[in-house]
Amino acid sequence: MSINREIFFASASAAPFSEHLAEDQMSGLQAILSHWETFPENLDERHLAYMLATVYHETGRRFMPVREGFASSDAEARKIVENRPYGKPDANGHVYYGRGFVQITWRDNYKRIGDLIGVDLVDNPDLALNLDVATRILFQGMTRGLFTGKKLTDYFNSSRDDPVGARAIININDKAELIAGYHQAFLAAIHAAQAPDAQTAQSPFGIPQIWTGAATAASGLITAVLATLESPWALGALVVLAVGLAVFLHGHRASRQHEQAREPSSQPS
Repeated sequence: MSINREIFFASASAAPFSEHLAEDQMSGLQAILSHWETFPENLDERHLAYMLATVYHETGRRFMPVREGFASSDAEARKIVENRPYGKPDANGHVYYGRGFVQITWRDNYKRIGDLIGVDLVDNPDLALNLDVATRILFQGMTRGLFTGKKLTDYFNSSRDDPVGARAIININDKAELIAGYHQAFLAAIHAAQAPDAQTAQSPFGIPQIWTGAATAASGLITAVLATLESPWALGALVVLAVGLAVFLHGHRASRQHEQAREPSSQPS
């Protein structure tokens, strides 16, 4: 399954990000999308959408591997977790606090997952902050159920579509509804970027495909976004955005038609 990056990034920047994507965010997204395209189990795009939604939430929208508590250093992270059960230094001096896209804790978990992906995470726990390693941990953990015993196929299969319940893959039901909304946003972006004409440079009305991709994604997001809005002001902003997009598309089409009407028709000499 190939994903048109230009359309995907445009759609994702509209929702769930609602902002221009920073370089780090695009790098993180690119790493996950590229891994998915070569992943042997990439049969259900809902799995990819939920992994993206999880990373969006767990990294605070950064899409870069993080230390627990978004600490900027090992020393700061140690201070944050010093009173937690896994916060004491091991005999080797390392503290196995949360690191990565989906933060793993405890030495045994670092050992188990490190052995699975062929990386020594016990002696080098900060390798979980490496973008490639964090991506591999994300995929193996969520597809195999390494974090809580629950896996993606438990919630997304031929008879079940449960982005709310899927939060149990990571953390029981913490922020489950919110993350389900992110899932729907990313799923819409994936669908827009996979459309049969996703590689076409222009739409039938001359509008760059990047805009129609974003519009397609936005149309699939209304229900999910409304479910996550907590303020009437946010709802008003959504309405204004939708109206603005509609006016832009209508105006662009009218302008194109006017220009075409003014062009002289070609006549044989």
